[in-house]
Amino acid sequence: MNHLHQAFSVRFSYNVFFTERLFDTTNLLFTDFLTQQRIDETRKKLLFVIDSGVVAAHPSLPASIKTYFAQHTDSVDLVSELVIIPGGEAAKNEPAYVEKIVDAVDRYGIDRHSYVAAIGGGSMLDLVGYAAAISHRGIRHIRIPTTVLSQNDSGVGVKNGVNYRGKKNFLGTFVPPVAVFNDSTFLATLDDRDWRAGISEAIKVALIKDAQFFEEIEANAQALSARDTTAMQTLIHRCAQMHLEHIAGGDPFEMGSSRPLDFGHWSAHKLEQLTNFEIRHGEAVAIGIALDSLYSQQLGWLTEAETNRILTTLRTLGFSLYNPMLDTDKSAGVLKGLTEFREHLGGKLTIMLLQRIGQGVEVHEMNPDLIRQAIATLKKQELVINHD
Repeated sequence: MNHLHQAFSVRFSYNVFFTERLFDTTNLLFTDFLTQQRIDETRKKLLFVIDSGVVAAHPSLPASIKTYFAQHTDSVDLVSELVIIPGGEAAKNEPAYVEKIVDAVDRYGIDRHSYVAAIGGGSMLDLVGYAAAISHRGIRHIRIPTTVLSQNDSGVGVKNGVNYRGKKNFLGTFVPPVAVFNDSTFLATLDDRDWRAGISEAIKVALIKDAQFFEEIEANAQALSARDTTAMQTLIHRCAQMHLEHIAGGDPFEMGSSRPLDFGHWSAHKLEQLTNFEIRHGEAVAIGIALDSLYSQQLGWLTEAETNRILTTLRTLGFSLYNPMLDTDKSAGVLKGLTEFREHLGGKLTIMLLQRIGQGVEVHEMNPDLIRQAIATLKKQELVINHD
């Protein structure tokens, strides 16, 4: 039988810029980028969607944006309304926010050659990226991450999404941004929990890919905990670089069942849900890393010394490595996370564990008894720490 065959590839290219005071009128980085993007004389529009928490921490931000583009009118037409939406994981649970962004796209005539720019943490970037991707089958989106977690991890990647039917990122798209602007000024106003939470993703990528990077984090753990700006900027830059290298290196849109950068995440995603998102994503990932490191030790891969180094580094940074919801049987508890993780990826269960520090290894099954044993160890250690 005759048949037709089609094969093509689409090239994606974007820069991650590092800067300070992005909307200072003397900082030409943003306007230069927009000018370089122009391919004809048609005026392009720019719609901003901003995390309300960022506005609360930086009350002058909306005025700064308007002043900036009033002085740089040659690059783009700024939409007068700045759409402000509450951030955090709750933003991804509320379908009305997607509708609010799509409505603004419609009312202001934001076409496929215009831009939707998101300013906020990872949840806000996920939400806005998703709304931009489904409007007109894809409007160019610009990410301006404001947290450690989004500057070093989610904000530099290609994924967008919202939570649906109680499941994290159940609806989503793979669409790269046209640019990412990491402005270190935003980090100064983060509370300690958000400052700390993003470091867990750097530890994650170091543990599975780069032992030297882990050693650097380990050596700087005290400084990072004390909010040393230089140490944090170094960590963010290296972590973002490793994420970009990973995306370019194989399966950027996750067609297979493997997702190595989700080390520690199968339990973290479930733990977030079980706590009604009261713990931050990065806090849950820290627990997930601890759990899977202990599991790897039980399999005879990690040595006890290596496992202790990992757990000590996490605790030095200020993470608690046990949460009571690890022990709940509610809807099968955290173990249900294995099933949901497989369903989200498709194919067979694929979990990243550690052969040693700096080298991940994939497995396709996990022993529930060993998982429970690892949870019991974390609980026991936490009791000892709190008792001391």
